[in-house]
Amino acid sequence: MTILWKPQHIEQTQLHHFIEHIKRSPQISDWPSLYRWSVDHTDQFWREFLDFAELIYEGDAEPAIQPARKFQDTRFFPSLRINMAENLMRHIMNDCREGRGHTTRMLFYREDGLRRELSSAQIAVTVRRLQLAMKAAGVQPGDRIAAYLPNIPETMLIMIAALSLGAVFSSSAPDFAARAVLDRFQQIRPTLLFAADAVLYRGRIVDKRAELDQIVAGLADLRRTIVVSLDNPESPFGDFIEPVPATKPVAGSTGEAPTPATIPMTLAEQDFPVFHRLPFSHPVYIMYSSGTTGLPKCMVQGPGVLLNHLKELMLHTDLKAEERIFYFTTCGWMMWNWLASSLAVGATPVLYDGHPFTPDANVLWKMAADARVNVFGTSAGYLAALERSEFDLTGLDLTSMRSILSTGSPLLPEQFDFVYGRIKSDVQLCSISGGTDLNGCFVLGNPLLPVHRGEIQCAGLGMDVDVVNEECVSQPPRKEGELICRKPFPSQPLFFWNDEDGSRYEAAYFETFPGVWRHGDFIIRTESGGFRIQGRSDATLNPGGVRIGTADLYRVVDGIPEIADSLVIGPSLKGEVSVMLFVTLRGSHTLDDELRTKIKRELKEKASPRHVPDHIFSVTEIPYTRNMKKVEIAVRNIFESRPVTNRESLANAECLDEYERLAKDF
Repeated sequence: MTILWKPQHIEQTQLHHFIEHIKRSPQISDWPSLYRWSVDHTDQFWREFLDFAELIYEGDAEPAIQPARKFQDTRFFPSLRINMAENLMRHIMNDCREGRGHTTRMLFYREDGLRRELSSAQIAVTVRRLQLAMKAAGVQPGDRIAAYLPNIPETMLIMIAALSLGAVFSSSAPDFAARAVLDRFQQIRPTLLFAADAVLYRGRIVDKRAELDQIVAGLADLRRTIVVSLDNPESPFGDFIEPVPATKPVAGSTGEAPTPATIPMTLAEQDFPVFHRLPFSHPVYIMYSSGTTGLPKCMVQGPGVLLNHLKELMLHTDLKAEERIFYFTTCGWMMWNWLASSLAVGATPVLYDGHPFTPDANVLWKMAADARVNVFGTSAGYLAALERSEFDLTGLDLTSMRSILSTGSPLLPEQFDFVYGRIKSDVQLCSISGGTDLNGCFVLGNPLLPVHRGEIQCAGLGMDVDVVNEECVSQPPRKEGELICRKPFPSQPLFFWNDEDGSRYEAAYFETFPGVWRHGDFIIRTESGGFRIQGRSDATLNPGGVRIGTADLYRVVDGIPEIADSLVIGPSLKGEVSVMLFVTLRGSHTLDDELRTKIKRELKEKASPRHVPDHIFSVTEIPYTRNMKKVEIAVRNIFESRPVTNRESLANAECLDEYERLAKDF
C-alpha cells in the first residue's frame, strides 16, 4: 500500500521515551520488539507504564496482575488504591497550587457560536462545590450518579466530582428518548440525576421536559434531580451549588488576591477537592451496549480504563501536556470518556455540542482553527458526509493540527485519499478501532510508523490481538478472520450489572472461543504489519455460507459516481441469506436497469461474485446514529421481522419507515 505519511523527529515522541525508559530489557530496541515484549510480559508492561504515566496512587504496584481461572475474572493491581478523579485533576491542582489558576484547561464550542473557556481554578472550585453538594445529598462510594446531558463542560465536571467520592458515573445523551434512557438507568438505579430540560440541535431548541418528567418518574431510587441550564453558564447548577465566578489574571497582580467577579489564581487548600482512594477494582463507569436486542448490557468498568486511555493518548497518539485535543462525540459514546482522560495528560479537551453541519459544513474546522486543535477526532461516517458536502477550508489556519483520528466504522482507502487531498496533506491520519466494551482500542495509530493507505497502523501495546479462523487458529497476512484478544487487559469490564452468575458477560465475548475475547469484528493483518477492519461480524454477509465483511462492498459501491451513499445487509429469509443493497442517488439519477447492471458488474469485477447483491433498492436516506455510524443491524432486524430497539440512538430514525415498507414484500 502507498505510504501517505512518515514520522518526523521520532526521538521527540513519548513512545520513544517509553522505549528508553524500559531499555534495561535488552530485547527491546524498536516497535516490533516493544510490542512483542508488551504482550509476552503483560504484567511487566502495565507495571512499567503505570510508572511512566506517573499516576497518583498508594499501596504496592506488585503484583500487576492477579490471574484467575477465567479471562474475565483477572484483576489488575490488587494491592493498589487509586482515585481516577485525582489523576484527572492532577495538572489542574498543580496550576492552582502554583499561581496558574487562570490557565485554560477546557474549551467549549456550540453550534450557535457560543464559546467558553474554563480555567484551572474554575474547574477545581466547581468540582469541590459539586463534591460537597453530592455528599450533602448522601452520596456514598458505589452509588450511581447519572447524567442526561449534552457534551458541555458541566457533564465532565459532574463526572469528576462523582468519581472523587467513589461514586459510579453513567451518562446517556439527551437525544435518546425517555424509554431508551430508562432501559439503561432503571437497571443501575442512580441516586442523583443531572439532566438537561432542553438541547440545541440543528439550529433549534428541543424541549426535553416531557422526556425528563418520564425519566424521573421511572427512577424510584432518585434522591434528587438537578436540572443543568444551558443558557446560564454563570450558574448552571441552580441552587445545587453556589455559582462559580470566572478567573482572570489582574494586571500587576501576583494572582493571590481576588478581584470582583473573579476567584484567585492560587487556591487555599480548603478549596481543593478531596479524593477518596479505593481499590483498583472499584467501579468508576457504567457503559452500555448498543441495545439492538433486549435491554442494553450494563458494563461496569474500573480505573483500568484510565490506565489504558493514557497508554493510547500518550504512547499511540503522542498527546502531550499543553496540547489541545478534540473528538466529535456525545456523552453517550465511549469517545467522550476517552476525551476526558486527556485531562490526566495535562492536555486541554475541546468540547463541541451540536450538529456537525450546522450552520454549515465548515463548523468543526472553524472551531479547530480557532482552538488551535492539535489532535482532531471524528468518524468515517462524518468524513464520508463531509466529502459529499460543500465544505471549503480556504482561509482556515490548521497548522496546529498534526493528527486526525477516525473511528466508528472502517475508514476506506479512498477516504485516506480524501483527507490527504482535500483536508491536510501533512497530518498523521489514524484509523482506530475498539469499542465501548473495553472503553478503548484494540488497533490504532503509532507515531513511530508510517501511515499506509487504507490501513490501521498497529495493535495496542499490551493487547494480545490476533486474527483467527473458526478454529481460533492464527491467520497469515491478507487472510480475513475474527479479531480476538488472547490475554486480559486492565480496561475490560469488571462485571456486567445485574449479572450475578456472569453468564451474560461470558456469552458476550467467550462463547465462540472459550477463554479468549472475541470482539465481533472481521479483520485482516496486512503485509506491512498493520490491520484493516472489514466490518462487524454480527453485521456480516454470509451468502452461500461464505462470510463477507461489508467494507469491501462499500468501497466499490461508494466509488460509483451515481451513488451518494449506501447500506448493505444480509438477512436470513426462509433459511437463505439474501444480500440486499440500499442506495441513495446523486442529483437526478434513477435506479434503472442500466445502473443496476453497472453496480453488479462493478462489484463482480472489483470485489467478487459473492459481493453481488440479490436485491438493490433506491431509498431516500441511509440510517445513521448520532455519532455518524451506519445502522446495518436495525435494517437487518426489520427484514427478519425482529424488533428494532435502538431507534432513539438514530439521527434519522424516521427513515426506517421506508425500509419497513420495503420489507413487507419479503
